[in-house]
Amino acid sequence: MAIDKTKYDETKPHQVALLQLEIAAERLGLDEGMKLKLQNPKRILIVNFPVKMDNGELRNFTGYRIQHSLTRGPGKGGIRYHPSVDLEEVKALAAWMTWKAAVVNIPYGGAKGGVQCNPKEMSKGELERLTRRYTWEIAPLIGPEKDIPAPDVYTNAETMAWIMDTYSTLQGYSVPGVVTGKPVAIGGSLGRNEATAQGCVYAIEEALKHLGMDLEKATVAIQGYGNAGSNAAQIIHKVGAIVIAVSDSKGGIYNADGLDPARVQKHKEKTDSVVNYGEGDNITNEELLAMDCDILIPAAMENQITKENAHEVKAKLIAEAANGPTTPSADDILYDKGIFIIPDILCNAGGVTVSYFEWVQNIQSLFWTLEEVNNQLAKIMKRSFWDVAAITKKEKVHMRTAAWMLGVGRVAEATRLRGIYP
Repeated sequence: MAIDKTKYDETKPHQVALLQLEIAAERLGLDEGMKLKLQNPKRILIVNFPVKMDNGELRNFTGYRIQHSLTRGPGKGGIRYHPSVDLEEVKALAAWMTWKAAVVNIPYGGAKGGVQCNPKEMSKGELERLTRRYTWEIAPLIGPEKDIPAPDVYTNAETMAWIMDTYSTLQGYSVPGVVTGKPVAIGGSLGRNEATAQGCVYAIEEALKHLGMDLEKATVAIQGYGNAGSNAAQIIHKVGAIVIAVSDSKGGIYNADGLDPARVQKHKEKTDSVVNYGEGDNITNEELLAMDCDILIPAAMENQITKENAHEVKAKLIAEAANGPTTPSADDILYDKGIFIIPDILCNAGGVTVSYFEWVQNIQSLFWTLEEVNNQLAKIMKRSFWDVAAITKKEKVHMRTAAWMLGVGRVAEATRLRGIYP
């Protein structure tokens, strides 16, 4: 029976996540009870808490921590600070984490957290006080065996250090395994900061083999120049690709002969944007998405490629470093155009994979070299790509549906095997 996609509002991330699940569930032949179990988060925590601002005033903030599934292991998922954070967005992100961990077959469930705030308008002291109070509020839910936060949009290693310290203070002893993505000096893993980007590039390398293309001299456009985007630019540039365009929330830059990502990063650190970089022409984000290039890497926010602009995309390969950058309607258009997509729950799984390595190192109190981290990451990303590609070939579906079939199928199997108790 054909799925009625008009029932879902593709401008809302959670509606997109539900539609993607329904598509996979139908292909897998899951019954209605199992589908309902997988649709709904296991646990939702909404907290409202005060923070003292630098001027002495109290401001109230709303935060979330959602555990979508704990069937295959502890919850795992980032914490984002952003004005757009709301319940629906965090529910979607938590669900995507469930499927992402299952696609790369690491023993985690999916979780996600966030606080609705504008970190660009807050001082470092205000962000620290917000982080510590938020940690105190969600402390009953998190822990190395329960739910392990990590960095996400506008949070970083320092944020994770504050969370670890606050949680450890509450426990009365140091608990490095409560978060991943923390500084190496307090138990973080080498390679974690660039893990999402490194995993993305490993996936791109396998996709190009699959398509009979060469990464060297391939032209690349990257939307988003935060952690994932800037690191992806530098890594892919080092292996011989030509980065012709990059952008951030304020706009983008283009140079047909190629940009030097490291120099662009220094410009962004100095001016707070890639715009007005001296060795490139300013462009809009819309122009970047329609760029004539070999590889397009969306590394910004959700819902960037939609049915309204998918017809304009000219890239041969889209590698989704962001979560949910392409809507289901856009998927169909891109598929019909012959554009190959490495879906988010596969392409950006390098972050959660190296987070898993960090967690393992914390539990064992035995730390790995950067070479060991990257070797293990490469093995998992490459194996996972070909696992998804095999389903694409066998089931005659595009890569997103194949990835969802793999992830949802693994969680459904674990759910059946565990049964219901009490």
